[in-house]
Formats: sequence, C-alpha cells, structure tokens
Amino acid sequence: MFIKKIEKEALLKPLQTVVGIVERKQTMPILSNILIEKESGKIRFTSTDLEIQITTTIEAEADDDTYTAITVGGKKLQEILRILPEQSKVSIEVKDNKAQIKSNKSRFNLQSLPAQDFPKLSNQLSDAKKIRLSQTALKNLLSSVQFAMAQQDVRYYLNGVLFVIEDDKFRAVATDGHRLAYNAITLAENSEKLEIIVPRKAIMELSKLLSDGNEEIEIEFSLQQLKATFSGIELTTKLIEGKFPDYQRVIPNYSNHLSINRTLVQQALQRAAILSNEKFRGVRFVLTEKNLCIISSNSEQEEAQVEIETDYHGEAIDIGFNVNYLLDGLNSIDTEMAIFSFGNPNSSILITSPDDLEFRYVVMPMRI
Repeated sequence: MFIKKIEKEALLKPLQTVVGIVERKQTMPILSNILIEKESGKIRFTSTDLEIQITTTIEAEADDDTYTAITVGGKKLQEILRILPEQSKVSIEVKDNKAQIKSNKSRFNLQSLPAQDFPKLSNQLSDAKKIRLSQTALKNLLSSVQFAMAQQDVRYYLNGVLFVIEDDKFRAVATDGHRLAYNAITLAENSEKLEIIVPRKAIMELSKLLSDGNEEIEIEFSLQQLKATFSGIELTTKLIEGKFPDYQRVIPNYSNHLSINRTLVQQALQRAAILSNEKFRGVRFVLTEKNLCIISSNSEQEEAQVEIETDYHGEAIDIGFNVNYLLDGLNSIDTEMAIFSFGNPNSSILITSPDDLEFRYVVMPMRI
C-alpha cells in the first residue's frame, strides 16, 4: 500500500498547492503528472513545467522508512479528491503502472508514469543571496505591481517583474510598455545589489500561495534561479535573461497635482467606460480649475461625460488615457485618496498614494 487511509482533505490541500502550474496538455506527458514521494512518515508532492517547480510536504503515518514514489495526473487526482464526500478516507495503491485510489466503495485507476523520469529542476543557487521578510509584505508588494506585467510580449523581458535588491531596499517593477508600476519595501538587513526578472507565471503562482499573516518567507536569488521557501512550500523558478527598461527614467517629476477621492474617480471612470470604444478603451481627462470632466465616446457617436468637483488650481489639461489602465492603478491602492500628477497633454500621468510613499504608477497618454 503506497498511502494508507488518510483523510481526503489532508491530501487535497498539498495537491492544490502544487497543481496550479500543471497543464493538462503537455508536449511531455509526464509534465501533466505530479510526483508523490513517501519516506519516513512524510509525503512530498512536486509539480513542474520545466520553468517552475513547486514542492510541499505533509506528515503521514510511517509504516516503514522505505522510499517509494509515483507520478499521477495532477488535475485528475484533484478532481477525484474534490468529488469525494467530506472526511472520506483515501488509500492509494500502485499496481502495474497504475495508481488505484480507493475511498469507501469508490475505485479510480489512474495511469502512472515512472517516478525516475520526472524532470526535477537542477539546483542553480550556488552563491545565492538570501533575504527574509513577512509573507504579507511580499504579497502586498507583488499585488501593487503585477497587474502591469506584459503578457506574451515579444520583448520577453517585460513578461515578468523586475526585483532589485540593494542595501535595505527591495524594489519591484512591472511594465508592458504602456504603463509602469513601481513599489519598494524596507528589509531588516542590508544586501549587495542584485537585479533579476521573475517570470509572470511564477509571480502569479507565488501571489496565490502567499498567506496574509506575518509568517516569514525566505527568498534565495542567483542570476539563474529564485527559490522561495514558506509555509512548508518550496517554489523554484528559472529567471528571465535580458535587460529591463530603465524604470527610473520613466517615472516623472511633475508640478501639477490633483488630490482626489479614489472611490469617486473610480466610479466616474467606470461610468465613462460604458460608452468608450470597445477596442481602444480611451477616455479624456479634461482638468480645469476646480473641475475634472471625464469624457468617452465610441464609433457609434455615443458619448458619456462625468464631472467631479475638485480643489485643483493648476494648469488646464486635456489628455487621453486607456480607462482600464487607470482603473488597474486605482484598484491597487487601498487608501481613501489618490494623487494624479500631470505634465503636458503629450506626457504620461503619475498616480501615487499619500499613504504609500514608495508606490508609483505611470500611464502613457493615448490620442483620442
């Protein structure tokens, strides 16, 4: 017996941790499988897509110290466990290249591929630098920038988040060429400067797995690999090679500032967005003394106009933006007020938060 009677929830939780990077259809069939290893009262679950690897371990009753391992379809096993009644006891037995999952009077036979063929990532963390911080701090840092990552851009270095570790600062930057999000947190210890680009899929998976508590996460960085260890989970990912754009040149320093209630401007943008062009999603910001007018129109000559009273006294500005980009930035701020900073009608807009002094969000203008 590979795994004797164990509660389905005890198996389902680690399985859900690792199965997120598993795709059903793979060029290599074994990549649709997860590796389950049992030794000395521990069961270890591992998944990989050759770029990222996730491992987590649970305690189990030790019948002996013999090492045994199987690989089974990750998504299929997850669906089987999900559908079983609450508090069901599950056993797994391996026979003739198949894994038999038993629970009460149910039987499921899944194809198994040899465990020795499972392609684990090689360790490339020699001379790695280490930092430690709370999971909450990292989760908040990632959520404030990750929405600005590119998706499948030919400029491969944009399909991820730039991490910059320098002295006691941990900076995160993401851009898709149309907008840029930047934030930073302070670490407990100083570190030598290191810049790496973490792939989009690893960022999304890490954000999903991090808890909201103050439990610690340890991150090891080399120039080839990143490994995050937290809450009994190890996430290892290859890094993106390439030169990330100079984010410091992109972040402007403007003299025209509009401090405005974040929820108020979000609602105004959402109203104007209804009649914006479905393809380009453009809205005009017309800012005059004590008034902000948000205007949208579409190819059917329909128009929306939403006005907000402000305390603005700077130069009059008429400038166009992608409404979705503005909403993404405002959604990443959880404070009452947001600050919009403007240059001229051809320059970008800078969104900041009065309560998060490091956060910067830059959106390039569009012609409407």
